Amino acid sequence: MDVTRRDFFKITGGSAVAGMAAAGMLPQTASADESFKSPESRIKGATETKSVCPYCSVGCGMVIHTKDGKVINAEGDPEHPVNEGALCSKGQSLMQIVDNPQRLTKPRYRAPGAADWKEVEWDWALDEIAKRVKDTRDRTFKFTSKSKVKEKGPDGKDVEVEKSFTVNRTDAIAHVGSAALDNEECYMLQKLLRSWGIVYVEHQARI
Repeated sequence: MDVTRRDFFKITGGSAVAGMAAAGMLPQTASADESFKSPESRIKGATETKSVCPYCSVGCGMVIHTKDGKVINAEGDPEHPVNEGALCSKGQSLMQIVDNPQRLTKPRYRAPGAADWKEVEWDWALDEIAKRVKDTRDRTFKFTSKSKVKEKGPDGKDVEVEKSFTVNRTDAIAHVGSAALDNEECYMLQKLLRSWGIVYVEHQARI
């Protein structure tokens, strides 16, 4: 009897299935009711909050799910124009920033010459920062600055002369922005920094 290649696979396959059935090796089929049961969603009952990824300078939108004060899920925001729902591995690891036993929840301060950091209260830290910013600004604020410019002399030739210009600035303070800020926050921050006379305003993407 001639056996084709197709017949050979039918015979061997059927024999293998019969042998597995006899040995009880075939997986048990679920009932109709069990087949239609879907696993319960882990974000059921969680609070959904939209945010911006704090890592690189791309500014991807994120959807954060929290339950009982902890982040249980982080995924890309499909409505965000930057990433359109995509999210890299760093963004997906956001939970390690929030729910981390090593995360600092209070500011720390190391006095000049001290070897150790000590935990301080937020009110003290914010007041100290504000006091030092104002002190630095007051000590280094420049109302005018002298600069050499070229002007036409009586003979029509260019000559360098020193002139004084109004600048109203401080060169002793700089600010670095964050990709986690949205347009409105950046606008208000620029207003604040310019009102202090700060001219060195940078962004983390350029560093």
